Amino acid sequence: MSDSLNIRIGQGFDVHAFGDGDHVMLGGVRVPHDRGVLAHSDGDVVLHALCDAMLGALALGDIGRHFPPSDDRWKGADSRAFVRHCDALIGERGWRVGNVDVTVICERPKVGPYADAMRACVAQDLRLDLDAVSIKATTTEKLGFTGRGEGIAAQAVVLLVRA
Repeated sequence: MSDSLNIRIGQGFDVHAFGDGDHVMLGGVRVPHDRGVLAHSDGDVVLHALCDAMLGALALGDIGRHFPPSDDRWKGADSRAFVRHCDALIGERGWRVGNVDVTVICERPKVGPYADAMRACVAQDLRLDLDAVSIKATTTEKLGFTGRGEGIAAQAVVLLVRA
């Protein structure tokens, strides 16, 4: 029955603890910050959540299955390559991304000044119009690990349509 549907929806979530560093990667953009993230790749929570949403929409597992942290090939890797790989997997199965909506969850760094650049990176990698990519941020009102400034998280939703 699901083969007759012309759309699929996927959701993703990612989190990384803060560590030493002077920036975080968000949506393919280097965002200055007084901390970095602890991660095997570049730790881009926006793109990792997006990949999980894309893979989930077609029941293809999660980002860890495709890019395991135990594989040294992905050490320090640019997460934009992960997004392009996931997009290729989707295309091979006759689908394409229709639109993307991502929420970054953190107290700091401020996402707003970089959101348009992030949207442009995602739109470019997925060959989408800019108005098909939403990236926004929220805080947890100083509650939980993100509220205490211990880390950063992102959640993503993606709509796939038949190509």
